[in-house]
Amino acid sequence: MKKIVLPMLVAGALLATSCKEAKKEATDLKNATVETTKAAAEGAKDAAGHAVDGVKDAAGNVIDGAKDAAGNVVEGAKDAAGNVIDGAKDAAKEMTDKASDMANSALSGVNIPVLSNRAVTENLTAYAANAKELIAAKGNVIKTTKLAKKGAELLEEGKKLSSKLKPAELTKYKSALSAIQSKIAGATK
Repeated sequence: MKKIVLPMLVAGALLATSCKEAKKEATDLKNATVETTKAAAEGAKDAAGHAVDGVKDAAGNVIDGAKDAAGNVVEGAKDAAGNVIDGAKDAAKEMTDKASDMANSALSGVNIPVLSNRAVTENLTAYAANAKELIAAKGNVIKTTKLAKKGAELLEEGKKLSSKLKPAELTKYKSALSAIQSKIAGATK
């Protein structure tokens, strides 16, 4: 039995020694794995932080670009609106200037110029109003006769007043007078 027990004891001792070494190697492997995992986690955490910072920077750049673009659009719209307003003001001034050069005429299509002698302008305006009434009275002999007499008086008075006009204004006066007389002639045919 000695022969059997002794080899078993030797074998048990060998086994125990080799298990201790395997256990130590397993513990070392475990520790190395834990340390590697921790290092990888730290690396991943740092990489994620850098990625988040990069995304934040990119988003900030996009927002700044959008703000700049919006500002440019607003400035462009302001400039365009200013140009439209200036154009409208210029057109309104031009129309006002043209309108102030003409007095109100009772006869459509006839423009009465505003002349330096106000009495001449008023006489021409009255003559146009008389002509309108004369045209409207077509067929009424009594009214037509009365208006024709008044028209002749206004025409005579206008000729006296217009003699004091400058040559350029006299041309405007004669042009308006001719237009009124053409309307009368066309309506009484």
